[in-house]
Amino acid sequence: MQVVICSIIAACGGLMFGYDIGISGGVTSMDSFLLKFFPKVYEKKHSAKEDNYCKYDNQMLQLFTSSLYIAAVVCSFIASLCCKKFGRKRTMQLAAAFFLVGVILNAAAVNLLMLIIGRVCLGAGVGFGNQAVPLFISEIAPAKYRGGLNICFQMLITLGILIANVVNYGASKIETYGWRISLGVAAFPAILLGLGSLAIVETPTSLIERGKTEDGLRVLKKIRGVEDVEAEYNAIIGATEAAKKAGNPFKNLMKRSSIPPLFCGTILQVFQQFTGINVIMFYAPVLFQTMGLGSNASLLSAMVTGFVNSLSTLVAIFGVDRFGRRFLLKEAAVQMLISQVVTGAILYSQLGSTNAISKPFSAVVIVFICVFVMGFAWSWGPLGWLIPSEIFPLETRTAGFFFAVSTNMICTFIIAQAFLTMLCHMRSGIFFFFAAWIFVMGCFAKFFLPETKGIPIDEMNDRVWNKHWFWRSFFTADSVTPELEQV
Repeated sequence: MQVVICSIIAACGGLMFGYDIGISGGVTSMDSFLLKFFPKVYEKKHSAKEDNYCKYDNQMLQLFTSSLYIAAVVCSFIASLCCKKFGRKRTMQLAAAFFLVGVILNAAAVNLLMLIIGRVCLGAGVGFGNQAVPLFISEIAPAKYRGGLNICFQMLITLGILIANVVNYGASKIETYGWRISLGVAAFPAILLGLGSLAIVETPTSLIERGKTEDGLRVLKKIRGVEDVEAEYNAIIGATEAAKKAGNPFKNLMKRSSIPPLFCGTILQVFQQFTGINVIMFYAPVLFQTMGLGSNASLLSAMVTGFVNSLSTLVAIFGVDRFGRRFLLKEAAVQMLISQVVTGAILYSQLGSTNAISKPFSAVVIVFICVFVMGFAWSWGPLGWLIPSEIFPLETRTAGFFFAVSTNMICTFIIAQAFLTMLCHMRSGIFFFFAAWIFVMGCFAKFFLPETKGIPIDEMNDRVWNKHWFWRSFFTADSVTPELEQV
């Protein structure tokens, strides 16, 4: 029970992150917000002759969304050092503090500069939170429940997105300052994480890593609820001593044996973002307005996709430790591929430059977008965070996870900054662009990604990488076992 409580409190970092993902698209579709900060976009939006696909093509508007993620890249590096020196718990507290400052600046913004600085502070919070939370949960959870508990982080991301969509829908009815309410409500998940982090324990691994071995043993007994934790304690001690002998974790990532987890951990982040999910989550109201739906209808549709996203994540929580990581990734790749192709085909045939798509076809598009979101929510969304948090040995864990987090933030920045321009130039072809990526990542999951279900986090090298048909060649000959894992 102690582990569950700590995991849920830590996962409030996901609620913080998810709310921010969901809030930006709704706010940028509000007329009062556009009129104050982006008057040119407001004029284009209400121009009868404006191209459907180019209404929101504005670099500064995209910067409002994307500036958070480039800040998160820089801060995730600082956070990786904080995780190692000060612990996972302290890093989560810093995340909450940065996020709260960003919320205050955004909600009180009087000009674009203040708005962007606020987004940068939010990015610092996201960078610290996304670095610390998945590591915290992976280290504190027993191996057989690690997948489900870690996905609490993704579950609260999806809840954050849903709450943001609901708040946007209500706030949009307040003409003059509704956008301030939407941005200000983000303070609540930051406060939850900040206060909740005061009540949780530090991970035994982090305590032992920082020389607090007695505290580490005490906490390990507390979270396991038993006195006999000698085997797990010794495994952590052994991993910690090996990490100290290995030296600098960033330098260790340059070793040949570090390539398999580093490559898999970072490429999963690329794939996660290039599914096209953030096109839906960032810009769902904008996308639905492009199809001719009114402001209220587009925000309502975004609420529907947010609800589907949250509900579907439950499948991952209860299925990841039963069916395994690879099964969910492969199944969802097929589901998402079909959804993107069908959506792109409908928009190609039905949505021109100035017409509105008919209601029956709009309904079909929304259905397939929901099918797409379902697949992402029980696979590439949560597992994109889970797998990198569990595959690195302790000597490279904080450094390796930094590269995973920063890759995610860079790709998110690219998508957020480029999508509206891509939509303007590629039109419906953008959905086929993402479909091609989904095909590639499905092949990767089938042929190159090893299964990590039920493997203790400090035994990944021996029981996963050394036995994989492809990655075992990166280890020394005497460490390779003769068994060949089936793909």
